[in-house]
Amino acid sequence: MTDAPSLFLGQSFDGEPQRLLLNRANRHGIVAGATGTGKTVTLQIMAQGFADAGVPVFCADVKGDLSGISQAGGTEKFAERAAKMGFELHGKAAPTVFWDLYGQKGHPIRATVSDVGPLLLAQMLQLNEVQEGVLTIAFHVADKEGLLL
Repeated sequence: MTDAPSLFLGQSFDGEPQRLLLNRANRHGIVAGATGTGKTVTLQIMAQGFADAGVPVFCADVKGDLSGISQAGGTEKFAERAAKMGFELHGKAAPTVFWDLYGQKGHPIRATVSDVGPLLLAQMLQLNEVQEGVLTIAFHVADKEGLLL
């Protein structure tokens, strides 16, 4: 174990703490897994850890799963689980700025339809699966033909 600055990510199946050394963290990463395996919690831990270490964090969160990081608190369940992992849970709110394409509930941003992309646009328009598929095809054709939407 090294004394280098690191982020606590969780623990392995055998109870060993898993840490990410800050000097080994690069600009890209992936957190993948099946539903219910802890991806959102892992991302929240990472975002909070990086922010606490003074690293600016930007999360593109279309579904809003990570928005809870902006609120102080926690639950007894989280505190209990954290204690079992040897992790101290502070329950403080992270400094958060929400960017809002509509400019109504957050920091307004300017973007073209092409910039928004089919996934976010489908979420904004509350499209069903079929409609989202058609929209994705339209974006693909526009990209292929060099057209701006």
